[in-house]
Amino acid sequence: MLTGPIRSQIDQIWNAFWSGGVSNPLSVIEQLTFLLFIKRLDEIHTREESKAEMLHQPMERRIFPEGTDDKGEAYDNLRWSRFRNFEAREMIRVVDEHVFPFLRQLGEEGSAYGTHMKDARLGFSNANLLAKVVQMLDDIPMEDRDTKGDVYEYMLGKIASAGQNGQFRTPRHIIQLMVHLMAPTPQDTICDPAAGTCGFLVAAGEYLRDHHPRMLRDPAQRDHFHNGMFHGFDFDATMLRIGAMNMTLHGVENPDVSYRDSLAEEHGADAGAYSLILANPPFAGSLDYETTAKDLLRIVKTKKTELLFMALFLRLLRTGGRAAVVVPDGVLFGSSTAHKDIRRMLVEEHKLDAIVKLPSGVFRPYAGVSCAIVVFTKTGVGGTGDVWFYDMTADGFSLDDKRTPLLDEGKLGAVPDEALTEEEHARNNLPDILTRWAALAAEADRPRTAQSFMVPAAEIMATGTWDLSLNRYREIEHEEVDHASPAEIIAELRALEEEIAEGLDRLEEMLG
Repeated sequence: MLTGPIRSQIDQIWNAFWSGGVSNPLSVIEQLTFLLFIKRLDEIHTREESKAEMLHQPMERRIFPEGTDDKGEAYDNLRWSRFRNFEAREMIRVVDEHVFPFLRQLGEEGSAYGTHMKDARLGFSNANLLAKVVQMLDDIPMEDRDTKGDVYEYMLGKIASAGQNGQFRTPRHIIQLMVHLMAPTPQDTICDPAAGTCGFLVAAGEYLRDHHPRMLRDPAQRDHFHNGMFHGFDFDATMLRIGAMNMTLHGVENPDVSYRDSLAEEHGADAGAYSLILANPPFAGSLDYETTAKDLLRIVKTKKTELLFMALFLRLLRTGGRAAVVVPDGVLFGSSTAHKDIRRMLVEEHKLDAIVKLPSGVFRPYAGVSCAIVVFTKTGVGGTGDVWFYDMTADGFSLDDKRTPLLDEGKLGAVPDEALTEEEHARNNLPDILTRWAALAAEADRPRTAQSFMVPAAEIMATGTWDLSLNRYREIEHEEVDHASPAEIIAELRALEEEIAEGLDRLEEMLG
């Protein structure tokens, strides 16, 4: 958890950018990502130096070479710990003319550190701004992994609050809910095919650290965690840089965060490669048939991105793999052949586990569309029994564009610090979702009038459209209201008419 002083320091950095003429929040976070990356390289190099000195051996991994670059600048001057002490004009000269070309060179060489730095550029020319930001970043205590990660998450939150490009960031508490529903294990291979800032992958990593602490003490599991567990794809280079930095600062050394247009490229290389998918993909409407991956069109013939992403999830999952994904409501009840085909596949060919209906304001102010979380397991042979439906009506925040917290910070999220009262549950349903999910056997006894209930697969199939909308199966309890008989109502009307007529007669007499 970030302290007030650290939040204040980050706010000051953002204000410095804005007053220095860098006003696009995405540009701010991109420049901060570059600077944090440069700082991170120096930290890794320093650690390797200390290790070599302690073991009296040559350095295993040298990031900054010895000698000078091709322009005659000493590589030592490219290190954060060195140039941070330079005068402002000298600092911007070194950073702009030497450090950034060095980053781009790392990217071209295919270095694990530099993959996303191929087109890195210093995005401003104000020397005083650079000196000020470098000093401010240096003053933030980011020695431990938790603080680094929280600092970066707080920065990413500022993209959302600035009202631009927030579509790249699923609310953190919704991510937390989905990760806890899936409960990742150390054996999982996790993928988000529309990764954005890698929020789902980061949350999965944090869940594993909290629930499987021994994992990082086992050499094989530790190697899998750092090098083979996390896979994120996006076709926005800025998002890839931000996502890769987010993973790095949360302590994942070599995540696979790579460029890919998930709906346009064939998936033969990684079909069936993942055991867990967590995603909230963008739903941009329709794609051109010509640009759509043919292996997805073989699963479902459609141009709609939301259905193509569902086909993609089924393609990427291995048999027995699980998924928790956000879909727009139309996927649950759309009437086209492609809509019905996807739902039929989920119910009859795989194992549909749950539908969690989200309130329509969850993704405001960026989108007001109604969505749901779909939880399923890829089997290829069916297996759907009872499907669990939950009607989430509150997520702890107001459902307007302001998204104001409705409870104290300790009572927000899927795993709050304190238990919620019934009144507080009405403002934050997330802990209740996890409680009921953990005891699904008891859900079979709940009536269809409750907030959650079970629906047998046979009943869903019997609709003929495999309808998955919660309201299709919910029963509404109508309160009994006593109405007067028609004769009594007519008698009352006649009495009123007589009163009106008498009143009019008296008025005429007074005026006459």
